[in-house]
This record gives sequence, C-alpha cells and structure tokens, in this order.
Amino acid sequence: MSKHFQIAVIGSGPGGYIAALKAAQSGAKTAIVEKHLLGGTCLNYGCIPSKALLASAEMIHKIKRADFFGVSANSSVTYDWQMIQKRKDKVVSRLRRGVKGLFDSRKVKLFTGKAQLAGPGRVNVISDKGAPETVTADSIILAVGSFPAMIAGWPDDSELVCTSDEALHWKQLPKRLIIVGGGVVGCEFACMMHEYGVDVTIVEIMDNLLPEMETQLGSALADIFIKRGINIFTNTKVEQLTFQDKRINAVLSDSQTIEAGKVLVATGRKADTSDIGLESVGLERDRGFICVDDKMQTPMKGYYCVGDANGRYLLAHAASAQAMVAVKNALGGNEGFDLPIPSAVHTFPEIASVGMTSQQARAQQIPVSIGQFPIGRLGKAMAVGEESGFVKVIRHQSEGTLLGVHMLGHNATEVIASATAMVGTKVNANQLAEMVFAHPTIGEAVKEAAEDTFRSALNLPPRKVRRVAAVAQEI
Repeated sequence: MSKHFQIAVIGSGPGGYIAALKAAQSGAKTAIVEKHLLGGTCLNYGCIPSKALLASAEMIHKIKRADFFGVSANSSVTYDWQMIQKRKDKVVSRLRRGVKGLFDSRKVKLFTGKAQLAGPGRVNVISDKGAPETVTADSIILAVGSFPAMIAGWPDDSELVCTSDEALHWKQLPKRLIIVGGGVVGCEFACMMHEYGVDVTIVEIMDNLLPEMETQLGSALADIFIKRGINIFTNTKVEQLTFQDKRINAVLSDSQTIEAGKVLVATGRKADTSDIGLESVGLERDRGFICVDDKMQTPMKGYYCVGDANGRYLLAHAASAQAMVAVKNALGGNEGFDLPIPSAVHTFPEIASVGMTSQQARAQQIPVSIGQFPIGRLGKAMAVGEESGFVKVIRHQSEGTLLGVHMLGHNATEVIASATAMVGTKVNANQLAEMVFAHPTIGEAVKEAAEDTFRSALNLPPRKVRRVAAVAQEI
C-alpha cells in the first residue's frame, strides 16, 4: 500500500486526532503517527483521568454533607482507592478504544512509533516492534503536545518528587502532600487529595492561587480551601528539599519547614519538541515552542502546528479548535483562528472563565464596567445546597461590548459555554442582559451579572450612593 498521504499528523492527542478525523472527513488521504497511547496527554495523563478521580472525591465530599439534605449516611465515609483507580482506568481505556474506532471508521491510517521528521514532506516512523517505515505527505500537522515541567536540581525520584503524570496513577496515597504550584493542576489535585484524607499544602510563588485568571477567583477559592483545612502559602517559594527515611522536608522562603511523604510539582508544562527532527526541515523553536501564525502554519510551507506545542494555549479544547483551522488551510483554505478560549478548573465548586480579566483591562487602559452577582442569591443554588461563588461580567464602559465572564460556583464549567458563545460573537453586554435564561438554574447568575454592569439587576439591592466633593460615587 502506498505510504504517501495528503495529510500526515504527528500525535494523537485532542489536537492530533481531531486533525486526522477532520482531514479524512474532508476527503483527504490521512495518516497519523502516535509514539505512545492514543489520546495523548489529555486522555491518558490529564483531563480524563483527573476528572475520574475528582468525581470520586466529590462524591465523598457530598456524602459528608448528607445530613444537611435530611439524608442519613454512615458517620464515617470510607473509600477503596484501588477500585477508584480501576474505574479511572476503565474510563480511559474505553475512550482510547473510541479514538481507534473513529480512525477505523474514517479510514485514517495509524502508524505506531516515534515520528522523526526527515526532510521536506518525509516522516520516519521508528518502532521497537518492527523495521522503520517512511511516510510522505503533502502537508504535515505537528500535534506533539507537552510534558510536565520539573524544577532544575530537584531529585528525579518519582516516588518522592513527581508530576501529575505519576500522581494520577499512584498505587498508594501519601499521608502528607506538598503541591508546588497553585495553578489549575495544583488546585484540582489539592481539592481531590484533601477528600481522600491527605494532608495537603499548596506552595505558590505568586500572590494568589490561579494567578493567570481573574484575581478574585483565586482569592475566593483560597478561602474555601482554607476552611476545609488545606494549607496555602502564597508569595512563597520552596527553597530546599531534604530527604530522610522516605520523608521529605521542604524549607520555605519564609523559613518554615514542612514535612511530607510526597511532593507534586505543578509548575507548568514544556513543549515536547526537542527530538522530532525539526532541524531537518528548517523549523526553529522559541522557548521550546514551534512558532505559528493565525492560520496555524509554521514559517515552513506545508508544516502546521496545533495544541500545546505552539504555546498559544495549553488546553485540550484549544488544540482541537486549532486542528480544525490547520486542516482547512492545509487543504487550500485561508482561515484564521480568532476565537475566545474558555478556561475550566474542576475543583468543587468549579471555576470557569472566558475573555478579558479586569487585570488585563487595567493593563491595557480599557475603560470597563464590571457587574457581579453572588450565586448564593439564586433559588437553584439554595435548593441544591451550593451557594458558594459568584459571576463577574466585564464590558467596555462606552461601547458596551462584552469583554469577559468569570465565575466560581456549582457547574461553572458547563455554564461558561453560553458566555463563551457570546464573547466569541462579540455581542453587546446588553444583549446578554436581555437574554432569557431558564429558571431555576445557576446560569441565571450570568444574566444578573450582565445586568449589574448597567446597575439594573433587579435581584440585587440598589447600590448606595455617597457624595464626595460634589461627585456621586457608587459604593
């Protein structure tokens, strides 16, 4: 069989497998090369396994609150970690088989092995199960993903100092865990592990959890975590790690020492681009990432890059969206990528965000009006006993354009979809305020917060006005 294809995709994560399926759907003869497991990091070491473990942790959290709902439950909640891991593995395996089935159904040719670029339009596939194979293609889409960053100079014993790759598949849980990094991964693991009875400490070098998101989200989540008993150190660095009898002592920048059984490094990710033969086709990297334009095309004609490896957004759904654009352009289109990318944090309560933050607006000197609505005022929130959180809406003060929506609360990662659609279509915030939302739902808070940007939310008391030097100011 000929091994020349119109499109060859390297990597089968959420960017790669969507690229391959879209190319095949469009009628292109398509190949995909995967060196490890179908589904990439997202399916095997990220999004999916973490959410499976979080689901069990949230069940524990809910059962502990059963009395609040008038439901009797055992006073002591127990769990079987091995069964939880087996359930997680079953979910991952099922999805992995689903990806293979989709490839088969669209006649995408799968090559298993390490891909090595070998000159213009050529890819060598090196496998330990047979002789190397060569694939040629008119266009090549790089979807090689990323891997967790480690801290230079720290021990590489994954039994003591590990990343999320290892932590998702632990055979046993530590009694005490230090999480270095209070971003999305760090917060999700902290929320999860606390419910499994692990004594958790988060150490974040910045002054807030979730430092890349709306500041108020991280502050509110920190308050919730602290009330649950999770220890949080912000503006703090781990200066030194020492080991003794399988115990870790972490010396912090404020001179405190914390003992733990394991350290989880959650300080970001690096592009997996160092050993794929970029030099053979003249592609250079910027801080490890492959440069692309808005069409997802690299400086070299016929080469595209999507997902984590281009460094624009290290999010699975962004990779899939970029893959659609790359395929269309590889097949002769001229489409740019200009869509808002929502962020989702699967703690409980959940956090979600899309568009501009208030910090970004200030930095760009954009005049904004901000509305906010506490989720606890909603009938649905009271009824289901999930009253924590808020929705914050940001609009351009004079033009009225909807710029950003940020929320913490029950089902926030689902509710953000409506806001993403409206930010993406660049609607006026007044249009969002006038939308009809089903009642009772958590989503109503989005409408209320949009109304509050115009100070017209009926389910909030009127804002007080004080006079200062003859100038009216809202408080």
